[in-house]
Amino acid sequence: MKILLSSVAISFATVACLGQATVASGPSVVLHATRMLDVSAGRIVSPAEVLVEGERIVSAGTGITRPAGAKVIDLGDVTLMPGLIDAHVHLFLHPGAEDLQTVEESVPQRTLIAAAAAKADLLAGFTAERDMGTEGAGCADAAVRNAIDSGLIPGPRMRVSCNAIDILGGHEDAIGYNPAQHVLSNADYANSTDDLIKVIREQRKGGADFTKVYETGKDSIHDGVFKTPFQYTEAQLAAAVAEAARTSGGIDSGRGIVVHATGEPGTGYAAAAGVASIDHAYQLSEATMKAMHDKGIFAVPTFAIIEYFAEHAATPAQAARYRAELAYHAAEFKKQIAAGVPFAVGSDVGPFPHGTQAREMEMMVQYGMKPADVLRADLINGSKLLGWSGHIGELKPGYDADIIAVQGNPLEDITVLKKVSFVMKNGEIVKQ
Repeated sequence: MKILLSSVAISFATVACLGQATVASGPSVVLHATRMLDVSAGRIVSPAEVLVEGERIVSAGTGITRPAGAKVIDLGDVTLMPGLIDAHVHLFLHPGAEDLQTVEESVPQRTLIAAAAAKADLLAGFTAERDMGTEGAGCADAAVRNAIDSGLIPGPRMRVSCNAIDILGGHEDAIGYNPAQHVLSNADYANSTDDLIKVIREQRKGGADFTKVYETGKDSIHDGVFKTPFQYTEAQLAAAVAEAARTSGGIDSGRGIVVHATGEPGTGYAAAAGVASIDHAYQLSEATMKAMHDKGIFAVPTFAIIEYFAEHAATPAQAARYRAELAYHAAEFKKQIAAGVPFAVGSDVGPFPHGTQAREMEMMVQYGMKPADVLRADLINGSKLLGWSGHIGELKPGYDADIIAVQGNPLEDITVLKKVSFVMKNGEIVKQ
């Protein structure tokens, strides 16, 4: 790392309640607020109430039947909405010299840092995330996920990948260090199709939900021309996709292959192979964009990380390179929107401070996407990409009670996503 289904929109204006769902018994909580986001329809409903029993949403709408004895929490002049989703995070990274921290910090130390990062993200309103590689800490992210799931530590619901996969001498292979020191790669080596399959199996045994593959790098841009070498062929990626499908038993559970791929031909190979998402996606040909549209392959832009690198570059020349990269990516993003490429939202948070990644959605609006479309990309597409479609991403009966409140209307001002005043995850209030 150096560089989520449309559903039928139900009109809240014509019905007072979205319906009822049978859930496990538990204390009844009614959340009352001035507004609520209807994600699918891209509209605000007012006033708003959500009934939660145990871990599930029972009903939601402009008025609901309050059970006798229910606890009513009046959150005031806020907008209720589903918990945010970040499809590209690095819990095991923090601001600073990225490569050095993987060398200087032990895996136990980095795991404690990851636990703190997970808490920061949750308190910022991100109730579901996809950890895109531990950068050399193996399957320690599976331990963090399991600790969250068992209630030992606070954090989002997680999909994890263990290490990413890379070729010898590839994007994450400690390039630039003295070879005689044998500095470990931040990824797991796979130099052939057989190697890819073996590593996927090893990582699944270690607890990985999905597999991240480095498909391109190192990037360069000169006079507006972007270039990046590919690392795996289309056939190799297709074999990885087939193995991931085999291990998942054909169930869409967030267990696919995702790639770090910034440009052609690597992005094209990934789309042709049928990966779940192409993360970064600076450069997509017309054929690649059509394939992504036709197959439902998500692009995850990751603007915020490049902005951070530009603002914290070591030299003016380095800052200029990052700014040129960001400008190129923004221009290509507009073409991808016009071509109908499906998007999910991922920030690449880690090298910049955890809990601040709502900036990514602000930048997607800045570069041409409508707020309602950004929110659908984050919540509906994000839930599908992580394998939780029908469970999170909307405030609907039967869905898991991942609910946040923001100070304002995100359809009018996407920056209010930075102002999260209330967080509930799985029916438990973690911030109020």
